[in-house]
Amino acid sequence: MDSGTVNIKKWNPNCIEISDCCKHLKLPSAVEIDKAYPRDFMQVGRVRVQLKREDGTLLNPAITSRKHLLQKIAELVPRHPERVKKQEAQKAKKQEPQATTSTSGTSSKSGKGGKKKR
Repeated sequence: MDSGTVNIKKWNPNCIEISDCCKHLKLPSAVEIDKAYPRDFMQVGRVRVQLKREDGTLLNPAITSRKHLLQKIAELVPRHPERVKKQEAQKAKKQEPQATTSTSGTSSKSGKGGKKKR
């Protein structure tokens, strides 16, 4: 996919999807629905993730930093079950009108359209 045609929904996961990805990675997380970023108050929700235990050891040795966690979540979000269902529904919706658009070619309008001469 080139940079000119970016699907915004693909790159904007909601907090529930992020939390589900953390559960898949076996990391405890908490969703705070009432939180919002001041500059973009329409985007609500925050996910808090615990990466380390109290003694400093990692909960999941495969995830060593917050950056690594974000990369793993970015890999998992497109495969999230909710997104897969939505994508399948959109594909079915696009294919349905193509099958029903066949007409006999006759139109109720007749003659040329356009501006009348005075």
